[in-house]
Amino acid sequence: MGLQHLSTARGAGLTGTDAGEASARAPRVGNGALFGGLALVTAVIVLLDLWSGDELRLVPLLVVVPALVSVFGTIRQTVGVASWIMVVAVTSRLVTGGSFWDITSSVIFTVLASFLGVGACALRIRHATEIARLRSAAVALQRQILRPLPIVTDQVVAHGTYAPIEEDRLVGGDIYEVVSSPYGTRVIIGDVQGKGLAAIGAGFAVLGAFREAAIREPSLTGVVDALEDAVARHNAFSAQTGEIERFVTALVLGFDGDGRVQAVNCGHLPPRMLHEHVASPVPLRRTSVPLGMAELSSEARVTEWLDFPAGATLLMFTDGVTEARDAAGSFYPLDSRLGRWPDLGPRELLDALHRDLEEFSGGVRRDDIAVLAVRRTPSAGPRLPEPPGHGARRAAEAFSAR
Repeated sequence: MGLQHLSTARGAGLTGTDAGEASARAPRVGNGALFGGLALVTAVIVLLDLWSGDELRLVPLLVVVPALVSVFGTIRQTVGVASWIMVVAVTSRLVTGGSFWDITSSVIFTVLASFLGVGACALRIRHATEIARLRSAAVALQRQILRPLPIVTDQVVAHGTYAPIEEDRLVGGDIYEVVSSPYGTRVIIGDVQGKGLAAIGAGFAVLGAFREAAIREPSLTGVVDALEDAVARHNAFSAQTGEIERFVTALVLGFDGDGRVQAVNCGHLPPRMLHEHVASPVPLRRTSVPLGMAELSSEARVTEWLDFPAGATLLMFTDGVTEARDAAGSFYPLDSRLGRWPDLGPRELLDALHRDLEEFSGGVRRDDIAVLAVRRTPSAGPRLPEPPGHGARRAAEAFSAR
């Protein structure tokens, strides 16, 4: 499966919410295994009961089975097991005999225990379904905030991967955006500190500010200053509502088509450059504090210039890549793995990286993953719509030049 919005494909055409609810309701043990095991347990308990005689009655212990099945089974499975246990327990009690009140109390206890097991199963599935809806809603919100990839502008082609983790307590705030502006193409990739829906809110505040400032601000540092103000305002509002303040690591790039790229790094991971059979880290020597923490630093954010030759791929990513772990707890060795694929195109590179990450981590992810692979735009290909007013501005300039 392609990497663009990996988690959008959820089974046979199911939406994220439908897939989450179906997963919550799906049986964890097949009917054959469940009822085969039930028959075996029943046979063993009945035989032991017959062997122990009247001194020790073991069949009444079967009433705990519906409660155990309610932990992992479906409602139908739990009802089936409870019905079977009631038949066995009641039949056994009638066969062994006793006073009317002994038999009656035993039957009532068996029926009550079975109904409690079914009720516990229904409550578990209801709770699991609600959690699945919350997780799916959070991930759907992330997908709506972030635009589909690839994105093509006059300066660059940006392919990418976005794979959100679908756990309510772990869902993160990874963000990316590519904006075509009068000053070239502006790109951001970032990671909000913390997890949960509040992190998504902070990420949305940054993206909204970036989409506006990328078109309005002539300088890249002006764009970053606008992002800093947006995070500060968001934190001020969060403090009023009892939420914790958050910071955002971000790498902001500007491409103007002259073979170089501007970069302002706000505490984010440095990118990697793949060019001429070599994959290497891009040295960023003027890294500043993350967005939302400018008041803690006396140094203003500055722009660095990086070479970006034709045919090179600039790879940007969040820490969901570098902090992926294998079964032994070792971190993913990104640089050594990229050394295997320096000549791959952006799409093939992302596919190879995804497969290798899945194999390395055993499919277990602890954080969102966002990756952008950017190349200079070839001479042909579709373009993003011009920002509002840009076409009129270019027409006015052309008219003035006559």
